[in-house]
Amino acid sequence: MPVEENKSLKNYNTFGIACNARYFVSVETISELKQALSNKPSETLFILGGGSNMLLTAHLDAYVLHINLKGIEILKETETEVWVKAMAGENWHEFVQYCIANDFGGLENLSLIPGNVGTAPIQNIGAYGVELKDTFVSCNTVEIETLKEREFTKAECEFEYRNSIFKNEAKGKYIITSVTFRLTKKNHKTSISYGDIQKILADKNIETPSIKDISEAVIAIRQSKLPDPRVLGNSGSFFKNPVVDAETFQEFRRNYPEAPFYEVSPTEFKIPAGWLIEKAGFKGQRFGDAGVHKNQALVLVNYGNATGKEIWQLAMEIQKKVKEMTGIFIEPEVNVF
Repeated sequence: MPVEENKSLKNYNTFGIACNARYFVSVETISELKQALSNKPSETLFILGGGSNMLLTAHLDAYVLHINLKGIEILKETETEVWVKAMAGENWHEFVQYCIANDFGGLENLSLIPGNVGTAPIQNIGAYGVELKDTFVSCNTVEIETLKEREFTKAECEFEYRNSIFKNEAKGKYIITSVTFRLTKKNHKTSISYGDIQKILADKNIETPSIKDISEAVIAIRQSKLPDPRVLGNSGSFFKNPVVDAETFQEFRRNYPEAPFYEVSPTEFKIPAGWLIEKAGFKGQRFGDAGVHKNQALVLVNYGNATGKEIWQLAMEIQKKVKEMTGIFIEPEVNVF
């Protein structure tokens, strides 16, 4: 478990931003994690998982701790359900594919989301009508200051749309080491309400889709819209879909009656941030090596040598233009450092 100095993080963030860490250590066991925490120098601690939901705008004068804990374990099962624990360093998509290969249902709509298992609960990842909280049971953590292990239940995680306790009161206090899910073994409750999924299934003449069918449909959709970060640096959706009150929504609809929306409640409405960004004229635009993807306006990309500051500057320009045009503020989903 060597501690490296001035370590390049270019291959540890999916934007492919060239920046260095003052100190860097990768841990593969909880024992190593505790040892690394107890031996950390005075520099700021920076926890690094899959590097998929972050934008680095400068070198990190920090002690970067890479969570590389691996392993998948079946804790218990009944005739109809199974409880599966995955360690934090497991690649999220590979874990979803493991579940599908074993016919464990519940995560299929979350296929091909970048990142690792350990960071998934932090922002309650979601896609195509499904969120992590739908199958989440608990997560194990290590408290940074005391090195004590603690389990967080679903209720204690305080999940909301792209939010959890780990982005609020518990931010910077705990490191997630594993996550446990409750999945189905039969009579899977599938979610195929999204039009894109229905279209792909219809094109294949699939009337009763398996979880594998749904996963493959989601993968096809994501691959058609989202660039592979190994080819074109990105962090997936950069902005959250804004949720607005009824008054703001009615004003917005008067100006943009053609806009798509989703009713969250009688008093709250979600508007696709991608539509707002495209309406503001940014889709497919390139500014040096920073740009907005041609197929999905929610995705900001690094064409090769963009700095984090350049991508962040573009993000702020998008925010400003969308607010001026529509009166709606779009908030980053990505963590900016």
